[in-house]
Amino acid sequence: MIPYSIQVLAYKQLQSAMKIGAKILSFRQPELFSGPGSSLDLCDHIAKSGVRKVLLVSDEFLLQIGLLQPMIDRLESHGVNVVAYTGVQPDPTIEQVEAGLAMLRQHGSEAVLAIGGGSSIDAAKMVAARARNPLKIVHMGGLFRVIVPPLPLYAIPTTAGTGSEATIGAVISDPETTRKFVVMDPKLVPLAAALDATLMTGLPAAGTTATGMDALTHAVEAYLSSNATPATDAEALEATRLVMENLPQVLHDGTDLEARQRMAIASYKAGVAITTAGIGWVHAISHNLGALYHLPHGYLNAIILPRVLDLYRPVCQARLADLARASGLEGTDGAALADAFIAHVRELNVQFGIPAQVDKLQDADIAQIVERAMSETHWNYAVPVYMDKTRTERMVRDMLPATA
Repeated sequence: MIPYSIQVLAYKQLQSAMKIGAKILSFRQPELFSGPGSSLDLCDHIAKSGVRKVLLVSDEFLLQIGLLQPMIDRLESHGVNVVAYTGVQPDPTIEQVEAGLAMLRQHGSEAVLAIGGGSSIDAAKMVAARARNPLKIVHMGGLFRVIVPPLPLYAIPTTAGTGSEATIGAVISDPETTRKFVVMDPKLVPLAAALDATLMTGLPAAGTTATGMDALTHAVEAYLSSNATPATDAEALEATRLVMENLPQVLHDGTDLEARQRMAIASYKAGVAITTAGIGWVHAISHNLGALYHLPHGYLNAIILPRVLDLYRPVCQARLADLARASGLEGTDGAALADAFIAHVRELNVQFGIPAQVDKLQDADIAQIVERAMSETHWNYAVPVYMDKTRTERMVRDMLPATA
């Protein structure tokens, strides 16, 4: 068996090569419409592109509360036929994507419009990709496996968290294997997106918290990534600042349009940052806990994040200090600032009512979670510290409820 130290060296060499490649490729960003009412501006843009049949991908709740209707009406006023697929649920599955694909083919849709949270946008990405690719979804998992460009894809997020409207990734669940897998390809970046705070004012506090902490985790993991660049650093630090300043405010007053808009921008910027810099251990562990226990992704990220920051602290002190400064924290030196940032993340969790433990976590599942998290991280994520099995298990086991 190859010694673990040699494996880590190989991971780092691969990630160094990928960092060079990312700089050369310069991943495309969607054409962006931003501000109250921008969702309707995006609909005008879609109509002007010549598209006449659109599959709208969302969830049933947004349809029932009437949130989708203004966009449907606007598109139809331009002569665009809209068919709504609202079968997406949290942690979208292969089956849900295939059902959306069947509806797209039945109606001859020429483009896909995602309206909703990260689940709807990720599902829409894979519907658009499956429409033109012969590979099944499970064979697209990993890097650069979407061979043919998807159908024209547009996104309107209704939460400020995943940043999926800006990323190259889509996360899909396979209930048969209780696994989540990530499809990562630049072709999955939507052609255009709208950040419209008016669609986010009704988001409940729990959803606001979870998605906001997801955005913060994206920004932090991108900034601490070994693949970080000056461009991703700028996006990640600004996203961190915006989340720290505005997440408490939108939880205090969910109707504050300006704060909601700034959170939407934070989520987008963090998404742009992870497109090049990537994610890390927080997401790898969260994905695999979420696949088993069906807990909100951002909620799990918030629980895991301070533990991973403790892991990174010895090698990332200066960068953690930068994040502290972006958060408005003070300290006498870099070490104090780094400690202040980690402590502040923990304080936010307490303030937002996020526990330190995962109540559903079972001892019997830990070995599987560890194996899958390590498999996801190694070769895929440019983390500053690669954990071995013992260290990963220790971190996951620390999240067991007190009664376990």
